[in-house]
Amino acid sequence: MTTYPFTRLAQIGDFIERDIDDMRARSRAFFDEISRRHTIRDYRPDPVPLDIIENCIAAAARAPSGANHQPWHFAVVGDPTLKAEIRAAAEAEEKAFYSGRAGDEWLDALAPLGTDPNKPFLEIAPWLIAVFAQKRGGPDVGDNRKNYYINESVGIACGFLLAALHHAGLATLTHTPNPMTFLSEKLGRPPSEKPYLLIVVGRPEKDAIIPNHALKKKALKDIMTVF
Repeated sequence: MTTYPFTRLAQIGDFIERDIDDMRARSRAFFDEISRRHTIRDYRPDPVPLDIIENCIAAAARAPSGANHQPWHFAVVGDPTLKAEIRAAAEAEEKAFYSGRAGDEWLDALAPLGTDPNKPFLEIAPWLIAVFAQKRGGPDVGDNRKNYYINESVGIACGFLLAALHHAGLATLTHTPNPMTFLSEKLGRPPSEKPYLLIVVGRPEKDAIIPNHALKKKALKDIMTVF
């Protein structure tokens, strides 16, 4: 017998029963759409209204999380001066990374992507979203409880966010300079939070390029086993 407060799914109408043909069509349509998402490094400075970003973050916040503690915070940066500071700090870490911190094997893996320490997109794109993982929190604002499955929960939320931004018609790039502690300092986040990911958001340049290496995707038969 259930001993905790609950709401029946039917009461809130959040599940729509669909026939098999509809499910198949919708699954294919989503695959077709998400297949057109690419990591982009060439952006136009064209403005994107904040409410579009807010809608996408609200969608990300619907991700499942350990004990429903929702251990994430999204810092949205559009201020040009702050973006320039973030770029300078990120490039300083990247220069150390490419100068030897990464190691030969890692640099060899990155070579087909053509990446280097220069990150002009951090200033050019209209928005940066810094995602922070919270060590403590809870389902209610002001809670100070231990969070669980933090990396898994925040990772799922970031996946939701990338899909939502793409669905909205925006290009994205996931950036992880190591270390990212400068983000906590520049964005005034508390010690109980750890920088998790920096997402670049905007419209791609008309002549934006995609490295051929990034177009290589494993076939379904190579990533799925049915028992």
